[in-house]
Amino acid sequence: MLRARSIAYDARMKHLSTALVACLLLFIFQPALRSEEHFSKSPLYFPPDKGAWEKVRPEQAGWDPAMLQKALDYAGKNRSSGVVILYRGRILAERYFDVSGAKLARYRKRVLGKDKAGGAIEDVASAQKSVVSVLVGIAQQKGLLKIDDRVSQHLGAGWSRATPKQENAITVRHLITMTSGLNDRLLYDTRPGTKWRYCTAAYAKSMDVLAAVASIDRHELTERWLTKPLGMADSTWVRRSAPGLQRINGFGFATTARDLARFGLMILAQGKWEDHVVLADQNYLKEATTSSQKLNPFYGYLWWLNRNTKAPESASRVKSAPRDMISASGALNRRCFVVPSLQMV
Repeated sequence: MLRARSIAYDARMKHLSTALVACLLLFIFQPALRSEEHFSKSPLYFPPDKGAWEKVRPEQAGWDPAMLQKALDYAGKNRSSGVVILYRGRILAERYFDVSGAKLARYRKRVLGKDKAGGAIEDVASAQKSVVSVLVGIAQQKGLLKIDDRVSQHLGAGWSRATPKQENAITVRHLITMTSGLNDRLLYDTRPGTKWRYCTAAYAKSMDVLAAVASIDRHELTERWLTKPLGMADSTWVRRSAPGLQRINGFGFATTARDLARFGLMILAQGKWEDHVVLADQNYLKEATTSSQKLNPFYGYLWWLNRNTKAPESASRVKSAPRDMISASGALNRRCFVVPSLQMV
């Protein structure tokens, strides 16, 4: 997870607005690859719930140790709190830093403690959205909802500040593709599906839908369906105290770099965790991690994409990174990158 400058997302933007992520990826993803040992052909490794997480040396994975060290040094100098890099599930690199600088006060408000590895447990802002994307997919495979259901079917009338007719046209799909047509105050702006607008307030209703269809709260639901099966022992929902955040999305997802790496590894394993199938619906997972609409083709179902899958030859958002990279992304540059072509998280 990287912590640095905030990024303003805009439907018109095709590239990240900060050099930090691009430079870090340039260091990591473009070394002179060496011949790999047996790790490139071995099955994905899944760390145990308790006990040591196996590691792999950079040279065993075909990576230049000096360039990797350079990337970690760069991350530390640019106010990262922690970096965990997995290669086929094993830890390729792990480093934690003391955060300082202009964003320190804002950062500390999101920190809830530390895990056993010394990494921060913190509210990872909108990186939570990709977690909810997976939960929506699980709910659909359980038959609890369909993403084309009207939101009002599950939350009743009055969940937004639109008129009943306007509200009734909004589906779960609109919420998870940022095409609800609502603004940050949940007022009607335009017809659903006709405008891409990054709207956290509208997205937050998708978690309310999940709790309603499952008849359990977000804490129990997430633990049963996701965090317990993956061994994400330091991850939970926390109620936010800042009035501004409460109005937009009253709950943050508190997690660690290691737990978020577990989540990314499950995505790399196409919805599986060892022999346990977390998300069986491969069609949903594919749709979630490819272009969900033409208005902003770099967005799936609450996942950011590095390429427009509807136009394979189009430019990448981060030119220095592999085109198949996807990311869970939040404020202060919190990131969980998944790169299938390199078998990395």
